[in-house]
Amino acid sequence: MLSLDAPLVAVAWLYIFAKTWRADYLPWISYIALALVVWVIYVTDRLLDSSIQDGTGGRFESRHVFHRKHAKLFRIAAIFAGILAMILVIGSMPMRIFENAGLGIILVIGFFALSVNSSTGPNDIPYAKNVMAGLAFGFGTSVIAFVYTAFDWWEFVMSPQLVCFAVLCVLNISAIDLWEHAGRSSDPEVKASDELALTLPLTLLGGSSIYFAARDHELATRPFFYAILTGAALLHIINRTRSRFSMDALRVLADVALLIPFVVFLAASKS
Repeated sequence: MLSLDAPLVAVAWLYIFAKTWRADYLPWISYIALALVVWVIYVTDRLLDSSIQDGTGGRFESRHVFHRKHAKLFRIAAIFAGILAMILVIGSMPMRIFENAGLGIILVIGFFALSVNSSTGPNDIPYAKNVMAGLAFGFGTSVIAFVYTAFDWWEFVMSPQLVCFAVLCVLNISAIDLWEHAGRSSDPEVKASDELALTLPLTLLGGSSIYFAARDHELATRPFFYAILTGAALLHIINRTRSRFSMDALRVLADVALLIPFVVFLAASKS
């Protein structure tokens, strides 16, 4: 309800990226700044969704009702959080963050543009918006770790770690829409199609993580790909057993599927 899930996931994976890429001197302010930025974006998105649905007579979900009910407080808090994040970034982070944040800003703008101009109906799945959101989240989380490394731009953008995490984020976000879409339909073919739309890419992502882990003979990035594999496997399990849970429970479980990999990463790193 308070939009704290996404910042928590972002901070956990920033730690994973920092340790994987040996950016061990990443200052704690970086985690706070990332959490604030992600929180502001998610609150703004939920307030925007509430406004759009209110104008179109759309169906409100519990998180939208809560944000709409407390819209004034959320707006004030988002403004203060945004100002604080800007102060922390400008005052404490290297100039390299400004040189490399452009793509993230473009992705966020694209995400909000799709949110405002999307004409999808209640039975449509906003794939373009979900892809943009996943890419923005993946890039924004990892770029902070990147600026404290010696990698060049293309080495960062094309890194298997960033690509796999961004894909995991896209699938995590899309899973909610697919589950809602399947739940609204009584057609067995639609339900099967929605399940396959998630199962196939999750399987490919899991296979890719195993491949990249096996290629790393120095074991430096294996814990990272074990974490990706764990996230993909958990989403797959939730997808296959989704009929046992309510939509609110599925939303929580989708977040858990991105947080448990943090524990797996810590355990794999120590071993």
